[in-house]
Amino acid sequence: MTASIAPLEGKRILVTGPTGQVAKPVSLALARANEVVGIARFGNAAARAELEAGGVTCIPVDLASGDFSAVPADVDVVLNLAVAKTQDFDHDLKANVEATGLLMSHCRNASAFLHCSSTAVYAPKAGRRFTEDDPLGENNHRLMFPTYTLCKVAAEAMARFGAREYGIPTVVARLNVPYGDNGGWPWLHLEQVLAGQPIALHPDGSQYNLIHEDDIIASIPALLAAASVPAITVNWGGTEETSIEAWSRYMGELAGKEVTFVETDLTIEPVPVDTSRLRAIAGESTVGWREGIRRMAEHFHPELFA
Repeated sequence: MTASIAPLEGKRILVTGPTGQVAKPVSLALARANEVVGIARFGNAAARAELEAGGVTCIPVDLASGDFSAVPADVDVVLNLAVAKTQDFDHDLKANVEATGLLMSHCRNASAFLHCSSTAVYAPKAGRRFTEDDPLGENNHRLMFPTYTLCKVAAEAMARFGAREYGIPTVVARLNVPYGDNGGWPWLHLEQVLAGQPIALHPDGSQYNLIHEDDIIASIPALLAAASVPAITVNWGGTEETSIEAWSRYMGELAGKEVTFVETDLTIEPVPVDTSRLRAIAGESTVGWREGIRRMAEHFHPELFA
């Protein structure tokens, strides 16, 4: 985080999807110095209890219903981190797209709105890093989550509309590959390495910009400070570019396991991103991918380091 941006303290912060991989550590970290209100269905009682123990006020809300009557409107900032991936287009459009617009209407007096999108919105472009101005399209996320990319693109458009319609300073943050002590795609690869399973690689490569949850949390104040009308779009990834091969081989070294790969076009294409805009806003990442992978492995499998 840049020195000129003050940390979030004493704010009332609304977070959607606080039980999720990214939103959970964000909510717990921000709750140490702020009033954090989390909205989700909270079907997992244990997850809700952990959040409440960490100081997060949990309000059950079904985003797809569009009913925010139980949600406080007088919040300082909104972090829209929820995502619905049920594979039902009607439901997911309601929960991801319509809910974004309705939430912005409900919280129209907020000083900033962070909408979490994804670098899944970029059209394939082998051999080059994606900038925020590159064409949108589909880079094989549909193979695992058929509704994901379409909903991400549509939700970005809704957030942009909300920024202009309600005058809410907005930042659309396109998340690359988040990971950390709360899991992520590299965690799945770690489990595959330990199980001796081959790891899928796309023929065009497997380059990404891992971003550790610590850097996600640290960058939020600066991203909110950069929010604007019209909305600004920022690639949300780590400073270092790496690859599935590199982090999987490193996991193999840590675990003393041989790593095998299988090439297939039935997996996600490479999505390395240009992080120049993010670095200008929030500074360099502080957690290198090797450090982050080691910390993640030690968290989930301490026996490897005994």
